[in-house]
Amino acid sequence: MDHPRENLSTALSGLLAREHSQVGLTLGEVFRRIGDRGFGLLLVVLALPSALPLPAAGYSTPFGLLMAILALQMLAGRTTPWLPERAARIKLSGKFIDVMLVFFSKFFRQVEFLIRPRLPWVVSRAGRAFLGVLVLSMACLMILPIPLTNTFPAFVVFLTGIGLTEEDGLFSIFAGLLGVVSTVLYAVVIYIFIKFGLEGIEMIKEWIKSAAGLVG
Repeated sequence: MDHPRENLSTALSGLLAREHSQVGLTLGEVFRRIGDRGFGLLLVVLALPSALPLPAAGYSTPFGLLMAILALQMLAGRTTPWLPERAARIKLSGKFIDVMLVFFSKFFRQVEFLIRPRLPWVVSRAGRAFLGVLVLSMACLMILPIPLTNTFPAFVVFLTGIGLTEEDGLFSIFAGLLGVVSTVLYAVVIYIFIKFGLEGIEMIKEWIKSAAGLVG
């Protein structure tokens, strides 16, 4: 008799919330505990630090590189992910793990009813090649030294990881559409940066704050 598939919120909580409030957790330990969730759950964990509304400094570039490595493996047709030994030693602090879990639990409570296995061809081997291109594109945006937040492309990878983990092809398509929007936005930011330099970037930052109701 088959056991019911553990949902993502339970899987991630079990993965991260195991006596790590003091010692933290290395990516190698995360990798070893992933089980059959493979690329999806690993992408969720790698994307979460930069997808948070207040991301921790220093995660976007190295984790972007790791996402690119995973994306290339997806394009090559691998069914299980591989991490370089040096990457496996990267450590998430216990305090930041707690922040990740709080954010994820709140987010997932809002969207869990929308996520279920459907459109399996999207997360099949052929579909994963497309998702690999998406993840690679978002990873490159995170690696670029653009003086603005990397939250949006990281959030696209975060959603892609959820779609893969929950075998939800429709959710993955939604992540792909957000990826297109993210690419267009970054193209605009790069254009403004080239034309106006840091002054243009500061103008964009002020506009974002104003639009979010953070100033005025």
